[in-house]
Amino acid sequence: MDLFMMNCELLATCSALGYLEGETYHKEPDCLESVKDLIRYLRHEDDTRDIRQQLGAGQILQNDLLPIITQHGQDKPLFDACIRLMVNLTQPALLCFGKIPDDPAFRHHFLQIVSYLQAYKEAFACEKVFTVLSETLYNLLQLDWEQRQEEDNLLIERILLLVRNVLHVPADPYEEKNVDDDASVHDKLLWAIHMSGMDDLLKFLASAQSEQQWSMHVLEVISLMFRDQSPELLVSAGQSRSVQEKRKDTDELEALRQKELAEKRSRVLQRGTRHSRFRGSYVVQGLKSIGENDVIFHQGLHNFKNYSHDAGKAVRRVPKRKQMAKDSESRRRSVLNVRLFLREFCVDFLENCYNRLMYLVKESLIREHAQQHDETYYMWALSFFMAFNRGNGCKPDLVSETLSVRTFHFIEKNVTNYYEMMLTDKKEATSWSRRMHLALKAYQELLLTVNEMDRSKDENIRQSASVIKSNIFYLMEYREIFLTLLRKFDERMQPRSFLRDLVESTHLFLRMLERFCKGRKHLLVQKKKVKRSKGRKQLSSQLENTPEIMEETWKIVSEELTAIGFQLSEVLTESAVPFDAASEIPVTEQRTEAMIRIQDALLARTGPEALGLLRAAREVWPEGDVFGSVEVQPEEELELLKQILFAELPRPAPTEGAVDEDEEGPELEEEEELESVRVSETEFNFLDFIKRFANPNIIRPYLLLLRSYASNTPHTNHCIVKMLHRVAVDLKMDALLFQLSVFYFFNKILSDPAAAAYKELVTFSKFVVSRFFTLAAHNEKAFVELLFWKNVGAVREMTEGYSKDGEGAKKKVPWTPEEEEELRQLYEEHLNSGVPDIVETLLPLLTNTNRTRRQVVAQMVSMGLVDSVKDLKKERKGTRIVLWTEDQEHELQMLFEEYKDSDDILGNILKHLTAKRSRARVVDKILSLGLVSDRRELYKKRRRIAPGKSVGMSEEDFFADLSRGPGQDSMEQDEEEDEDLEDSGDDYEKEKKEQVRAVQKEKGRKRGSAVDKNVSVGALAQNLRREGMSGPVLWLQNCLNRAADDREEDGVSHPVALVPLTEDNEDAMENRNFQRLLHKVGIRAPADEQESFWRIPATMSIYQLRAMAASLDTAEESEVGGEEQRETETSEIESENLRSEPDGEESDRQELRAEALRALLLARQRKHSAEHSKFEELGSESEAQSVDVGSKTSVKRSRMLDSDDERDEDAPSRMNANADAGEVSDEEAQSAPAKRRRQRVLSDEEDEED
Repeated sequence: MDLFMMNCELLATCSALGYLEGETYHKEPDCLESVKDLIRYLRHEDDTRDIRQQLGAGQILQNDLLPIITQHGQDKPLFDACIRLMVNLTQPALLCFGKIPDDPAFRHHFLQIVSYLQAYKEAFACEKVFTVLSETLYNLLQLDWEQRQEEDNLLIERILLLVRNVLHVPADPYEEKNVDDDASVHDKLLWAIHMSGMDDLLKFLASAQSEQQWSMHVLEVISLMFRDQSPELLVSAGQSRSVQEKRKDTDELEALRQKELAEKRSRVLQRGTRHSRFRGSYVVQGLKSIGENDVIFHQGLHNFKNYSHDAGKAVRRVPKRKQMAKDSESRRRSVLNVRLFLREFCVDFLENCYNRLMYLVKESLIREHAQQHDETYYMWALSFFMAFNRGNGCKPDLVSETLSVRTFHFIEKNVTNYYEMMLTDKKEATSWSRRMHLALKAYQELLLTVNEMDRSKDENIRQSASVIKSNIFYLMEYREIFLTLLRKFDERMQPRSFLRDLVESTHLFLRMLERFCKGRKHLLVQKKKVKRSKGRKQLSSQLENTPEIMEETWKIVSEELTAIGFQLSEVLTESAVPFDAASEIPVTEQRTEAMIRIQDALLARTGPEALGLLRAAREVWPEGDVFGSVEVQPEEELELLKQILFAELPRPAPTEGAVDEDEEGPELEEEEELESVRVSETEFNFLDFIKRFANPNIIRPYLLLLRSYASNTPHTNHCIVKMLHRVAVDLKMDALLFQLSVFYFFNKILSDPAAAAYKELVTFSKFVVSRFFTLAAHNEKAFVELLFWKNVGAVREMTEGYSKDGEGAKKKVPWTPEEEEELRQLYEEHLNSGVPDIVETLLPLLTNTNRTRRQVVAQMVSMGLVDSVKDLKKERKGTRIVLWTEDQEHELQMLFEEYKDSDDILGNILKHLTAKRSRARVVDKILSLGLVSDRRELYKKRRRIAPGKSVGMSEEDFFADLSRGPGQDSMEQDEEEDEDLEDSGDDYEKEKKEQVRAVQKEKGRKRGSAVDKNVSVGALAQNLRREGMSGPVLWLQNCLNRAADDREEDGVSHPVALVPLTEDNEDAMENRNFQRLLHKVGIRAPADEQESFWRIPATMSIYQLRAMAASLDTAEESEVGGEEQRETETSEIESENLRSEPDGEESDRQELRAEALRALLLARQRKHSAEHSKFEELGSESEAQSVDVGSKTSVKRSRMLDSDDERDEDAPSRMNANADAGEVSDEEAQSAPAKRRRQRVLSDEEDEED
């Protein structure tokens, strides 16, 4: 951008900063305000970052800001403002735009800002600038924590951010065309940091206990300092080359020289000794051209080997989404003095800072105090500094913080997370792939360090390495990680460098595992098996620790503690806190929890952590020597830890998922698909583990890396050949490599002029090719097999012989004409029978009973009886009906109204439901319709029946039963309910499928049920009118009519609360008989403490509301006749009922007798209405008598109630017969059987109490 196109206000602000005269900068009086104005301008820049671009074009940072902080640093407000502005100007372009823009215009702005940042970086490569920053930072760090102000902490953070931003600027490959050992801009910047003393301040911040809040900033700066550096080069910087290194370089040079000579010799042999003046044209017989003629070759014969049909064709463009991922890592060797300074920095950092800094960073990552993706800095530092330590003498104590099983687990978890994000976040797949590469390198470095420790001369170090390896090889996750990464490798998202590190890491892991298994005959490892099953929801049970596992755990822990000599690091000692300070339990009472924490640490096989907790607990609770005495010896501590490990400590019960049995009661058991992980131990076999690598999906990545064998290092080629050798030789599965693309690589290797430099590859290629031709001599199909990748089964068939068609399977039995005719006739007979599965119906009817379902279905398709196998597909249970239609919902509501007073509501609904569904689906629909408020209302009720007692009931017992309080019956019902919905469900599953009932019959049943209910409502309303509650009954009727009118007018149904506004209505709402009427009408009682009023439910239709209101409108019938007339009418009703049911059972006669007695009681009440109070006294006396003979009465009543279940379906028909028989009174003709009505009232009272 041109400077003269700068915004006028921005130009004026920049001019007000000051001016540079020679080496002296003269600031203007308004310099501070101008800097603040620039910060304000940057806050309001547009999407193209125009302000940032204009300031970069004007070189404000180089010409104004840097001179101000170097020459006017004593002006603290101005210095702070300039630092703020420079932090904003130097922030990465990726943060400014969020991502690399795809739009060409925005991509131009992005690259423009990157170029300005590169100019800023070159300006910062000045010792004077970093001297000012270092002095300022030093002065701030000299202040004690109490003396620092908030502005001081902000300035420290901004200086660290400024250094990080400058180091983050990428190098310009077009400007910096320097070779190795030449100073680049980054090297100059590092040297300025070193000369100013900034590196010492960074080491102080990393090691000081009071400055741990800057740990993440320090790690970022250090990681950017060592960008493009190799730990191997830094280790060897300034040291004389060893004899082995010199011999290695000589061998590499000799291999290159032999390769060059071989290529030159090959070119000489291709040319003939005699030069042909005429190039000539040749006809290639047997090779067809585009037409029918043979190919004509117009070049010399020595060039015919390079002939291809693709010569001269345009190269096919590969889509971007299918292109191979490119390597982004670059390595260059810095100038010697920079490498020496960085080497010294690494040595000091490892000795004084590494363990503490990595611990702090890990804690912030675990507690999620860091920013997103900050774990990549942690993994880079782990791999870099552990590699440097391994090359610089391998001192495990310097990297002990990251040398543990927990670090392996942390990296493995991140690798899994990165892979999942790479699959889900397709747009950022490349970034996730780079992060996964960092995690893989950290995992590889951990393995290399453990392997190096295994070679140590110190016995304690070898013992520690053995403990770590036993933990790694024991757990399945660490063994399976390389198999998973190889199987899921995708060259479009993961670069070749990732594959190289993966192959080398796999080779190292297998070599360590093989060496670990050699000295052990019986090696037990953990095995996990995922089992998917359908079952009830339940808590997954934890794996019990068997005595064998406990012994193995104690052996590992004791060996680890002995290896470290019972000495704990300072970091581990400080982090061991045996109590929970935030817990409500006092510290003095947390000894048991501390003991459990120690046991958990031992079970996790982290011995040092358990020992640290034990010693910390001893300091907190010294009384009683529970955790050992103060002067305890290491051997005693070891014995104490063993006792804690094997002790059965009282652990708190898991609260999650715990349910109170009284509150929960019987539940509806739903089936769901559960995925359970079964953990067990098994004996490990190394050869069986290698067999898992014999898979085409794992071999392909190796062959992909083999393409670049010429550019691979000798170690990489060795890793490839070793894996292929394990498969082909150790497993004797060389046929797995019999593939055309593999042979193409082998041919390329064998024809390479420099093949002598790849002896392993050449030898292995000859072995595989020779094995193929040996096999081809016996198997002529081997050449066709070259075209395909083969699995283990195909390899076995190729080498051992192919199985004949149908061999090993059931022999196909042909169908005779008689059997075909029989099948046709049976199919035509049962085609329109309406059976759900016709194949299951035909199978037992066939003469040949050995026919399977598959054979019958295939024959029916071949005979043309059905069009496709899909027409006869076996229907899965529960998959036919998914949605509820309006008619089905209406049918469910009517069935619920019909059977809601029965003992088994849901069982009866399921039996009579037209569209069969599962219990859980029906219950969910009933709840969603609002028919019940709690699923416990659907539980099955079962009552005990005392054997040997008569079912009959005398008149005295009947009256005593009427005089009993409803609360007693409800209490007995609560005691007798011991079944849940599953009891009836099991019986229902065993029953045969019933045929669908006709629609007309179902409608008649519904009408009969509705009439029965209206009769009960009318009888209750008449009784309430006699008790003086005509006003509340009329008020209830008006509420029902108003609700029906409102729903008809609005078209929407909402629950309507019954709010009594008069004293009479309030008293009626508290009356038990009136509440029974409300229950009969269908009014819902308050569901919980938050509801105060009864409500008309939204599920009641307009027709139901008006029908209930009409049933309340029955006029009180005048009394005509005396007691004799009513008794005669009652006897006539009883005789008519007996005549209408000649086949009735004893229970039916008892019901009719109870009905007649109820009518007799009502007649007596009408005749002696003046003596009503006296009848109440008689009722109370009867109640007292019934309490005295409670056992006898309860048995009889329970038998009467049980007999009602069998007569539920016949009740409507009997009521219709009574209505047609005579001119009886309304009460006598419409009242339901007394015992059933009392049972329903009690059920309603129970619902109310619930």
